Amino acid sequence: LFTDIARHLGIHDADVNWFEAAQLLLSSIVVPVMARLGDMFGHRRILIASLILTALASLGVAFAPTFPIFVTAWALQGFYVVWLPLNVAIIFSRARQRPDSAALTRKGAGTIVVALQAGAILGALAGGQLGALLPLWGALLVPAILVIVALAVVLMKVPDTGVRGGGTIDTRGTSILTIALLAIMGGLSLVRVDGITAWVVGMVLIGVALLWVFVKVEQHVEHPLVDMDMLRRPTLWPVIVTAALFGVSVLGAQGPLSTFARTDPSEVGYGLGLTSATASYIIGAYVLSLLIGAGVFAKVSSMTTPRLVLIGASGLVALGYGALIPFHDSIGQVVAGMVVAGLGSGALVAALPAAAA
Repeated sequence: LFTDIARHLGIHDADVNWFEAAQLLLSSIVVPVMARLGDMFGHRRILIASLILTALASLGVAFAPTFPIFVTAWALQGFYVVWLPLNVAIIFSRARQRPDSAALTRKGAGTIVVALQAGAILGALAGGQLGALLPLWGALLVPAILVIVALAVVLMKVPDTGVRGGGTIDTRGTSILTIALLAIMGGLSLVRVDGITAWVVGMVLIGVALLWVFVKVEQHVEHPLVDMDMLRRPTLWPVIVTAALFGVSVLGAQGPLSTFARTDPSEVGYGLGLTSATASYIIGAYVLSLLIGAGVFAKVSSMTTPRLVLIGASGLVALGYGALIPFHDSIGQVVAGMVVAGLGSGALVAALPAAAA
């Protein structure tokens, strides 16, 4: 629906990237803060709070009349990114007393990701069809309703583990991280207006410098927002780096893939010229491959090692996206590349949280 949203708001297709950029900016701040609050006050309680915030933001997306309001509401939907780590934390807390806790955590994380991708397949297919049948606000209202259903499920069916970590919120670290990310994002946003200028370079450099300050501050705080000593451990930093690099493809490619599929090649020389309904089949095939990749992760990792799974899955992602560079002229070529990338992405989405836990 990204192309339809762009036409509704009167913006260029390239500006669709700001939806994800703004949401990911908020997410990068929200995840450590909400995860820390989950440790302090209970993961279930914070999961419920994030569901309520996401439901309200989703309602805002459906009825936003202008680009700035839409981007703001879309960004606030970013509270959903904490659901996966909170769910994994709940599983880990419930399994930690069992002798096979690591295997149970991997299996639970894999099951959650399978459910996540199954929902994404349904959403991709239904979104395209509803976009052709309903007014845009009606199609965008469906996710808000489903988040409210998810809230009801958690309230009635997810138990509180009773695990509390104590500690405090690192307000100084949170403030520095927020300003640093806003400076970087603000600088990059100016590229859209004036190109690469001294202001752009200056703001990005200020943001990077503040990130360095953030690291130094976190090393001297009793209850840091991000535990830098933990991140430097040889067992964890490769997982974090892999997650960061993988995030570029699994999150950054959604907007370009959708708008490429919807772009008319007779007008600009590239694209597939699909409608929202037919484009949903490409998205659906991609997400189906994610589902398969996530589903086989636990089985394959039990036969080999999680490390080998991470290496193999990363290779598939690289192969799939690399193939799109020369082969993107037909639906079959694009689907083939996205399916290969999706198999690896699904395994990584399941493997990385489990490996970190």
